[in-house]
Parts: sequence; C-alpha cells; structure tokens
Amino acid sequence: MEHYNPLLPKDGNQKKFITIGEIMLRLTPPNYEKIRMASTFEASYGGSEANIALALANLGVDSTFFSVVPNNSLGKSAVRMLRSNDVHCTPVILSTAEETPTHRLGTYYLETGYGIRPSKVTYDRMHSAITEYNFDNYDIDSLLEGFNWLHLSGITPALGENCRKLIMNCIKKAKEKGLIVSFDGNFRSQLWSWEEARDYCTECLPYVDVLLGIEPYHLWKDEDDHSKGDWKDGVPLQPSYEEQEEVFCHFVDRYPNLKCIARHVRYAHSGSENSLKAFMWYDGHTFESRLFTFNILDRVGGGDAFASGLIYAMMNNFKPIDMINFAVASSVIKHTIHGDGNITDDVQSIRNLMNMNYDIKR
Repeated sequence: MEHYNPLLPKDGNQKKFITIGEIMLRLTPPNYEKIRMASTFEASYGGSEANIALALANLGVDSTFFSVVPNNSLGKSAVRMLRSNDVHCTPVILSTAEETPTHRLGTYYLETGYGIRPSKVTYDRMHSAITEYNFDNYDIDSLLEGFNWLHLSGITPALGENCRKLIMNCIKKAKEKGLIVSFDGNFRSQLWSWEEARDYCTECLPYVDVLLGIEPYHLWKDEDDHSKGDWKDGVPLQPSYEEQEEVFCHFVDRYPNLKCIARHVRYAHSGSENSLKAFMWYDGHTFESRLFTFNILDRVGGGDAFASGLIYAMMNNFKPIDMINFAVASSVIKHTIHGDGNITDDVQSIRNLMNMNYDIKR
C-alpha cells in the first residue's frame, strides 16, 4: 500500500523540475597538486543548482536550469555541458556586453585534498554575468509556468543585490503558482557574512516546503522568544538522534509550512576517507539513515548529490526511510566521480548501495 506523499503533484501531471543559479568554470590542478605548484589545470563546469539539475536529468527527471552566462565560448560551453546531460537550458540568457558590462563567466579553483590535507576552494566570480544582469523587468511568471518543483539555494543570493531580488521574487511567485519549493541554505563564508546569510535565508523559510540543511536560519523572531527555552540558536555538527529531532521540532513549530527537513552529517577521518549519514523530518517523524564509510575521489558536489537524491526519491514516492538512505547513497556515489556533478544514470546502482550490509563501526 502506497503512503500519502504531500510532495507529489496534486494533478498527477509529469514531474517537471526547475532550478536557478550560477554555473561556473572549475579549474583544478591535476594529481592533487596545489595551485602554486601547478603548470596546468583541468577544466570542467559546475555550481550547486546546476549540479542538482544535472543529477536529476541523469536519473530521468524532466529538469531545467535557468541562469545568465556570457555570450561567448565559455558561456556556450557551460550550457553545452548541461545539454549533453539532458538538462533543458532554453531559459538560459546569453548576455551581451551591453546587458552585463563585465561579460564574464564566474570561475573557481579547486585544490583537491589528499590524506590529512583538506580540499580548498578559491572563488573568482565577482561581477560575473548573472550578478550584473538586471532582472527588474524579467517575466518570472512565464519562467515558472508549467513546472511543479522549484529548487533554490542560499548561494545565488549571496552573489549580489540583483540575485537577492531574483531569488526572493522567484520563491514568492512559485508559492503563488502552487509549486513545491526546496531550499538549501548552503552558507558560503567567502561570499557573505553569517549574519547576512541568516537574515536572508530566514526570510525564505515561510515559502519553503522542503528544507535541505538546517543553517543558517533564525529560529526566534526576537530575544524574548529566545529566552523562553534552554535550546540555543545553533546546531551540533554531529548531533545525536535526540538532539536532531529537537532541532527539527523547533523548525516545524515556527514554520508549519515545512513538509520535510533533511540534513546530512559528515565524519571526516581524513581528506581521503569520510563517513556520511543523514536525518530527515517527514510526516511528523524523524528518520535516521544508515552510516556509509567510503574513500573520496572528488568531494565537491556531495551535498548537491544528497539534495538531488532526496528530491528524486520524493518525486518517485519512496518510503520515508528509503528517501533518506537513497539521498545519502547518491552522495556517496558522487564522491567517486570527478567533477561537480553526479553523473549517475543507474537508479538501481544507488538502490543496491543503500541496501548493502557493510556499515563500518568506528
């Protein structure tokens, strides 16, 4: 007997997904080299929202990505990569020099960690095409027409005022049109301050159905609310089940519009070996996934693979415990793939991994 899933389209139509964000050029020194040692770089493309669109498209979801890229070889190459992975890019704007004076594609450099040395990201994305584009007269209603799921993150609004307005307008319009909205706070300290991120992301919460990650957000509207309990504004990085359930309950009490909250928990044994598990609040219950321990080829995009795995499982009406295990297994597989995206088109391989009896106790 199938369980009731409030996140499935009410009209029974095909599930159509759209996400909005920046796609960037990624430059990586080969063979775990540091940037100061490198004489060559491996080029690829990625970005949180683009990674999720790519992963879902590979799993068979009708997936669309919206962004602004420069109308040059770099911008076209980034779009071509997404299209080669079955992502619809029709809404993507190829901007001219008149529309975005700096006319550039954002870039980031990745030093891949090894052993005790962690990975390191250096951004070069200021004044990129999406941050310079004026969205004041852009038709958001038409952009979202025909879709039933919108995914957004806290990275895009961190890029500048134009992007903040765009994301807030999109999230409000999506709720007017009845779309399911998922949102991942995805705090990036190189892009904005903790206080800026927390204030903005908290404004988004009343419009969110599926919350991925649990910070940065305010749970209290004022100091009086905060003083009424012992629970503090902050969440353990590696919580117990009881601690995590308490956090989830505070979110749901304050924001009853939330239908699902999920977060993954990472245990870093070294730069090359991690363990992952996750917690999820859904339908009044808190679920804890199994623990996966694995070696890392490329960690970037692991959180996006978790998000895309969870969205896919929800769209396909998995049982709640299978939703969260499928999401973690998707992230684990991404750690074995070079590049930002989880280019995995075999759903059964993810199911096989999530059902393997190999948990390592530490």
